[in-house]
Amino acid sequence: MSELQPLRSEHAQSVLAFEVANRAYFAGFVSDRGEDYFQRFTEQYNALLADQASGIGAYYLLVADDGSVMGRFNLAFAAEGVAVLGYRVAENFAGRGVATAAVRDLCQVAAEQHDVRTVRAATAHVNIASQRVLLKAGFVPVGPADPAGLGGKAGTWYQRRLAAGGEL
Repeated sequence: MSELQPLRSEHAQSVLAFEVANRAYFAGFVSDRGEDYFQRFTEQYNALLADQASGIGAYYLLVADDGSVMGRFNLAFAAEGVAVLGYRVAENFAGRGVATAAVRDLCQVAAEQHDVRTVRAATAHVNIASQRVLLKAGFVPVGPADPAGLGGKAGTWYQRRLAAGGEL
């Protein structure tokens, strides 16, 4: 079993372990976070918690029964009613529908708890798995994404409109 949980301070060590264990895997799809990210992890993690507390974004973890992090799912609030989704799932859970289910659940949470009506996500053309996740979760392609935001890779923006009142 797994549970989508809001990011909390007590998750820090599990998130770091998740990022370290999956670093090489993630680098195959997105730009590597670099050594600075890991050296300044605590500072950056605390900044995320502060952003969440101030309403800049909403950050979630998919947590396994044993407390380990299976995936990270972030909503950055871009405009009123609009959030940009970012996510990453551990290599050992890839291809099992975990990301698709969590993205669907997060869309529900976005509508019900954050008054989001549109969720957007960009993915590189080479990231076929992420494209499948978005399509299966009800997103549609809406146009080209700036390669600068995708580690220099060409990509596409996807979007999903959410109904008022949390109905999807």
